Amino acid sequence: MTNTPGISEDAAMSAALDLAREAAQAGEAPIGAVVICGGEIVAGRRNEREATNDPSAHAELLALRDAALAAGSWRLSDVTVVVTLEPCVMCAGALSQARVDRVVFGAHDPKAGACETLYNVGADPRLNHEFEVVSGVRADECGQLLTDFFADRR
Repeated sequence: MTNTPGISEDAAMSAALDLAREAAQAGEAPIGAVVICGGEIVAGRRNEREATNDPSAHAELLALRDAALAAGSWRLSDVTVVVTLEPCVMCAGALSQARVDRVVFGAHDPKAGACETLYNVGADPRLNHEFEVVSGVRADECGQLLTDFFADRR
């Protein structure tokens, strides 16, 4: 990654995919997210909506909360967030509010994607903060995990 020497996008996505697989095993939508600062993963979480009955318990939001606690600040301007699925509007808004520098995601989300597919929150000049978006990192693997999970549920 250009702004986070030390860990590659592929290695970070591997960590996010491990969290997504944990989510699937727990009966949660298989989405994982990690936060990178200074070239190291400082936080990582998976979806927990079912376990917590919390509609906001998306992997990205939980990881941002942990990273902010670790940093001692809600401003996460020097971080990259790596997530297996394109963030939704809620998560993209939180990424903007946290002032993240960069978002890397795997699979596009045709139903709720807010970083390229339906909206591009990170590049909207009307908002007070913009962030770089890199998409398609291990997209097939990320997408297949979701496809398999939901096929098993139908």
